[in-house]
This record gives sequence, structure tokens and C-alpha cells, in this order.
Amino acid sequence: MNIGIPKEIKPQEERVAITPAGAHTLVLAGHRVLIERSAGVGAGFQDADYARAGAEIVPDAAAVFGQARLILKVKEPQPPELALLTAEHLLFTYLHLAPEPELTRALMEIGLSAIAYETVQLPGGVLPLLLPMSEVAGRMSIQVGAHALERHKGGRGVLLGGVPGVKPGRVVIVGGGTVGTNAAQMAVGLGADVTLLDNRIVRLAELDLAFQGRLKTRLSTPYGIAGELEGADLVVGAVLVAGALTPHLITREMVRAMKPGAVVVDVAIDQGGCAETSRATTHEHPTFVEEGVVHYCVANMPGAVARTATLGLTNATLPYALRLADAGLDALRDDPALAAGLNVHRGHVVHPAVAAAQGLAAVPFGNA
Repeated sequence: MNIGIPKEIKPQEERVAITPAGAHTLVLAGHRVLIERSAGVGAGFQDADYARAGAEIVPDAAAVFGQARLILKVKEPQPPELALLTAEHLLFTYLHLAPEPELTRALMEIGLSAIAYETVQLPGGVLPLLLPMSEVAGRMSIQVGAHALERHKGGRGVLLGGVPGVKPGRVVIVGGGTVGTNAAQMAVGLGADVTLLDNRIVRLAELDLAFQGRLKTRLSTPYGIAGELEGADLVVGAVLVAGALTPHLITREMVRAMKPGAVVVDVAIDQGGCAETSRATTHEHPTFVEEGVVHYCVANMPGAVARTATLGLTNATLPYALRLADAGLDALRDDPALAAGLNVHRGHVVHPAVAAAQGLAAVPFGNA
């Protein structure tokens, strides 16, 4: 199969869908890999690296989309890319369609098949292609939150780890999944006073054991969240419902009751955000102040650490990309996890959570 990798054009997105090593694996499997000129430069991979791996360097996105059937990307297609997509394409990328009805309609009108990394799901609920970027975003959340707390950034002027004789900053993490766990690791490592809330008592028990008392845990309820936010310096929103809009667990009233200059890092912003006061921002303009609280809501956080993120992403996506390249859509019939990633197919929304978020009826893959 002809596989195309365009250069990402979303603002400040420096990741690329595959590393030279990943391209080499696809070529060895008998596939033709076409990559747009300079697509990997932002992640530290040169055209010569891809050429040595056996990929073909093409001059522009039109050449990629025009010659390839399987399109590998990082972020959802932007308007210029939508104009290049056809019903014959199989798109494999992060989509986050639940809060994006216009993009959903555009993909339906094109008639292509679109598989979202973030909804590929293994038995037990593990999201293997979201996992590496959730790890990155979780770790980054403390890093960017600490900077946002600096006074010249509009924050309270609190050092998370404190110093001898001065209490450390208070970090509250809402959600105990991959993002929340990685955020907790970073915050605890800095010496902060960290509390994590989750609605699964079993998960809280696991975290309590793993952190051996260095992390406080609390069952997530509206009352509990409100109480913890009042005293927080940094709040990390780490809630995810696969494929669906993220519920607003942090209300405007809760934010209003926070300390002036406190910080909210809403990692869930890709799916609409878990704070009622959140709105998507960019790496160029990452923060805004609402109700006296600094909000960091960058929708593609891992793009700032493009090399690490690209390596981690390729590690996760490559086996699935190989299956799609080998078998096309038939791969979905043989792999339930990959089938769960199908969001749009032949003009219909297939994923139930995406359909529900937009008031549509999901059409099963076999009926579309």
C-alpha cells in the first residue's frame, strides 16, 4: 500500500507521524512510504534520514495525498488538508471529534474512513495509542504549571517544592488515569504537597500503594473537588471518557473560589476540557486569566517536546499502521481494538461516544 506522511500544519505542531525507523519497518514490509519534504525537521529528523530508511521524499502535501491511500498524521486534518482528502483515503491520526461537529461533518461529507488514535481500545479499557501522549502531557502539566505559577506569568509566585522553612505548593490532580498518574509522579518528585482525586476507589488504593504515602488520595465528588480547589496553587485536569466530551467536573463557581493567581492546567481540553472556564489555547499564547485564575489549555501539549513525543507515538502506532497497510479495512474485522478506533466511515459516524456527543445515531461498521 502507498502510505503518506504529510508535514503537520496545525500551529506550533512540530511532531511527525512516524520516525525514520518506523518508515523503514513499513518499507521492509513491502509498502511504499511517501513523506512530505521537511515533515520531520521539527522533531529532529531530516529528509536524508527518511531517504536512507527507504522512504520517498515528495515536494508538498498535494503529492502525499494524491499518491497515498493510507494517510498517517498526528493531529486532526486542517482545512487545507480536508481539501486534499477523498473517499478513497484511510486516515489514521488523533481526531478528538466529540467537541468538533464541523470537522465531523466535513469528514462525513468526504466519505473517507477515519480511525482515531485516541479511541483504539484494548480489552479492559486501555487506550494504547493515547497512552504515550498522555504520559507526555501528564509530565508536562507540572512543568508548565510551575512556570505559570511564576509571578511574571500572572501566577501566585509559588515554588512548588518550597524551601526549608517554607511550605511547598499544593497540587490537586483531578483524575487518576495515565495523565493524572504521570502528573503526580512529577509533582511528588518536585516535593509538592499533592492530592489526587478519582471516582474509583480501587484506583485510589493502587495509587496509595504505588506512592507509599507520598501522595494523598481522595474520592472524587463535587464536594471533594470544590474543597480541594480552594486551597490549591496548581490544579491539573486529567479526566478522560474515551471518545466523548469531557464532563465539566470543575465548575465556574469552583474556579471563582480558588486563590487569585492559582493555575489550572486542563489536559482534557482536546475533548472539550474538564473545567467549565477552559477554552483551547496554543503554544504561542498558552494561557489566559478567568475568574482571577491562570488557565493553561494548549490543545496539543506534546507538540512542544516533538522529538520525545514522535518517538513515543511511533512506538505505539507502528504495529497498527502495519496492520492497516497490510490489510486495509479488513484489519478492523480481525482486531477489535483497532475497530474501536474507527470514528467515521462512508459518510456515517461509527463511534458511539462521538455520535452521542453530537446528537447523532452511530452506524455500526458493518452497516455503513
